[in-house]
Amino acid sequence: MEIDMKIPYIDLSRWHQKLKPELMEAFSRTIDHGGFCLGREVEAFEKTFAREMEAERCVGVGSGTEALHLTALALDVGPGDEVIIPSFTFIASAWFAQYVGAKIVFADIDPVSFTIDPKSIEALITPNTKAIVAVHLYGQPADLDPIMAIAAQHGVKVVEDAAQACFAQYKDKPVGLVGDAGTFSFYPSKALGALGEGGCVVSKHNNVLDRVSVLRVHGSKERYYSHFVGYNNRMEGLQAASLNVKLPKIREKIARRQEIAHRYLEGIVNEDVELFHPVEWGKSIYSVFTIMHPERDRLRTCLTEKGVGTDIVYPVPLHRQPCFAHLGYAHGDLPFSDAAADNSLSLPVFPELADDEVDYIIQAINDFS
Repeated sequence: MEIDMKIPYIDLSRWHQKLKPELMEAFSRTIDHGGFCLGREVEAFEKTFAREMEAERCVGVGSGTEALHLTALALDVGPGDEVIIPSFTFIASAWFAQYVGAKIVFADIDPVSFTIDPKSIEALITPNTKAIVAVHLYGQPADLDPIMAIAAQHGVKVVEDAAQACFAQYKDKPVGLVGDAGTFSFYPSKALGALGEGGCVVSKHNNVLDRVSVLRVHGSKERYYSHFVGYNNRMEGLQAASLNVKLPKIREKIARRQEIAHRYLEGIVNEDVELFHPVEWGKSIYSVFTIMHPERDRLRTCLTEKGVGTDIVYPVPLHRQPCFAHLGYAHGDLPFSDAAADNSLSLPVFPELADDEVDYIIQAINDFS
């Protein structure tokens, strides 16, 4: 394939340009009724998202990070508690423990799924363990059954960080509803993304959602009376309005992501590339599509020269982040997390990619030596 292309790692404008008339109409409606912080657009989103999730309800908040923070508070996680968190994830997963003063204990990932390894969890459980954060990384569900079994044996809570896995499935169940609570992010680059920040919490426990719904509005059950120390973590009406436009179309967009991912899985035959094939226990939405290569940086340079945008998600695992240096971890302590950080490269997988663009990327990778 001799004709070079310019393919960005992600291009939000391709979809937004098509949606612009609907988005502008939704924003105009929000401006007219004035529901800018919570309000009718947020209420409509909460109801529709819960229905699509097969949940009784959900609580909208300002971001995925806020969803994690308020969930930790709602589950009474705090000082003296330990929380087991995978090291290979976005840093917000660790804020679940850090923001409430709990001790972070990093677990390694399973090299097949890149999600938290149940065997690693089992080795880290202590009498002080209060919660496990199971991250559904890249849209791939973590193996929840063994995690839930470990948690039940030790009386530990399980929180599903589904920021990257909206509508992914674990054994035909939507992720987020298997554990004690599930948190979601609607950051613009997510499969279901707002035009700014947004997030929500789902749970099979109404008391958890009741607590989150109060904490997000300054701990107030009624106006001007704060019953708890609370926060300003309300979902904004304009962001909910944009999500209300996108939500009815998201299944189609996820199907296209899966189609692109399967095209990669079938087409990439470079023997030095390690592919992450679907796991038997779940269905990924491929919010990120990642490969491994022992010369990752050289491969990335080659793809850049051919006009292919890529990203390294994530170049430094959490146990080696400067902010957690005091915990005393070193390179090699969590070998699979370290290997993932050192060798992984993420490819474009946004739904508006054309087939010829995907084929161009595949050919570029197969030609690399």
